Amino acid sequence: MVQTVKAIVISGYGTNCEREVAHACRLAGAEADIVHIAELLAGRVNLNDYHFLNLAGGFLDGDDLGSAKAGANRLLHAQVAGGLETLATQLKEFIAAGKLVMGVCNGFQLLVKMGLLPSLDGSFEQTCTLTNNERGRFENRWCWLSVDPLSPCIYTQGLTGLYLPVRHGEGRFVTDSPETLQQLEDGHLAVMKYADRDLHPTQEFPENPNGSQNAIAGICDPSGRLFGLMPHPEAYVHRTHHPRWTREPLAEEGMGLLLYRNAIGFIRRELL
Repeated sequence: MVQTVKAIVISGYGTNCEREVAHACRLAGAEADIVHIAELLAGRVNLNDYHFLNLAGGFLDGDDLGSAKAGANRLLHAQVAGGLETLATQLKEFIAAGKLVMGVCNGFQLLVKMGLLPSLDGSFEQTCTLTNNERGRFENRWCWLSVDPLSPCIYTQGLTGLYLPVRHGEGRFVTDSPETLQQLEDGHLAVMKYADRDLHPTQEFPENPNGSQNAIAGICDPSGRLFGLMPHPEAYVHRTHHPRWTREPLAEEGMGLLLYRNAIGFIRRELL
């Protein structure tokens, strides 16, 4: 009997991609619940009941303090009702149990500003950020992405390149020091990079829509289980999502679904 993989997708305070993410999880074979963050803080829902945590895209708190900064402070410091535990403590226990976390766009910004990515030494201190696009404007376009085949990232195993949309105003990835950037590169944690059609990483606009350091579009932690990326895989899970689906022969399943299939497959092999 195949056991059920349970995914949780957090909503509320400005997220707006939770339904698409839940749909992608279901297509990949998981049972997915959309849960408002207030339900977690009230203690009515517990992360320990799930295997796969998804932080969806959107504009947490209107990004008024910078992308996902207010949301990060809420998760780091707000207490769960009925005890002294913060939601951050619960999240760290979830991670220590070997479960999976994926943050897309605003969710990636949230993971970085909470210090959960890249967590190079396991200290959960913030060492990177995602800030204003180099050209100072919101970008909504499709991008080619090269994937590092040597990365420990569970979500990208077997992949070499992807074509996904970006929709962000604060997607430029920067680190706090050249040493942090070098650690990401040496550890193959800079999983995904903006690239040209031949999958060569590039700093040129519009292939690189935001000017990210080393063209970085997504990173993972050293375990490969925590993954954040600015492009939206949940926005390309069927061929009709592709901007040229009426003009090009395409596989029925969109490229973004491959990331979710890898995650669900890992959970079935390793956690059930």
